[in-house]
Amino acid sequence: MDHTQQNGKDEIAGSQAASGAARDKLMDELKNAIGEAETWLKDAASQESIVPSETRARFDDTLRTARIDLRKLEDSIIGRSRDAAKATDAYVHENPWKAVSLGAAVGIIVGMLISRK
Repeated sequence: MDHTQQNGKDEIAGSQAASGAARDKLMDELKNAIGEAETWLKDAASQESIVPSETRARFDDTLRTARIDLRKLEDSIIGRSRDAAKATDAYVHENPWKAVSLGAAVGIIVGMLISRK
């Protein structure tokens, strides 16, 4: 395996790991945002001193933050997907027969699995 092939595989693995880490981070942040929103709503219901408009503003801020984080994750995933697609494209162009062989092998396996059912 030459250096270019290894770089392509490393880029794909790195993209997958980074996407997983970004997804986990987003989930943690969304859970925190939801938890904060629930706490604020409970506080608003139990305390008369909190003005509903204040609670609404805090809730809106939390949701806005969650939306921004979601957009960042989406942009990150799209960027990493493009990088992975470029690395795959480069690998296929450098190794067309390996790519054809792999595609044929996957096709045979899928065909065998379908015919068994």
